[in-house]
Amino acid sequence: MRFSGRTALVTGAASGIGREAARALAAEGASVALNDIQPLSAIAREIDPAGASTSEHVADVSDPGAVSGMLDEVLERWGRLDIVLANAGINRDGFVHQLSDDDWDAVLRVNLGGSFYVCRAAFPRISDGGSIVMTSSVSALGNLGQANYAASKAGLWGLARSLALEGAPRALRVNAVAPGFTDTPMVASIPRKVRDKLISRVPLGRLADASEIARVMLFLASDEASYITGQILFVDGGVSVGL
Repeated sequence: MRFSGRTALVTGAASGIGREAARALAAEGASVALNDIQPLSAIAREIDPAGASTSEHVADVSDPGAVSGMLDEVLERWGRLDIVLANAGINRDGFVHQLSDDDWDAVLRVNLGGSFYVCRAAFPRISDGGSIVMTSSVSALGNLGQANYAASKAGLWGLARSLALEGAPRALRVNAVAPGFTDTPMVASIPRKVRDKLISRVPLGRLADASEIARVMLFLASDEASYITGQILFVDGGVSVGL
């Protein structure tokens, strides 16, 4: 199995892409440290009823102190850290004149700040030759009513590329995926009429399944991608083609 003997931290693991990625990592032999601000017992039991290959770490990634403490917990539990999937994210959509200061700050704090805090804490702790994968979005190219979300996800491109340069001397690779419209609880909350309009923009004609995004994240985290770093990989059904 690709990840036997390795430990992975997955943020935002309680649902959606994070949940699927955590499940897939465990299925391929990894010990998986699960993080979210929500309870994680259900996903932990689903992955491993015996509790031998998972640990639960409830923490807010937008709190740098909590993140540092979480990384210490992971090392104390598993003794090593090899893979980080910085996936936690939120949205608060609205046209720019409707966005409050809190709408802007919260989204930037979790999506961009949270990924930075996780990476900053992980860098001195992760094994040489490890891998970090961030979850960006096709919305980083710009999306109506998502000024805050788009800005936060675009910021991850610069973060990933900069950290790839810093990690390269240790063979520590840093990449990001940019999913398109994916069948997750976040997208499920969008009114049906709006979802149908989003799907109409997808050349492949459907939403992605969260497992399709997770598989790409695992590829980037694996030795199969050993010469890939500093890249943003679109997994969007063709939405970005021609833009």
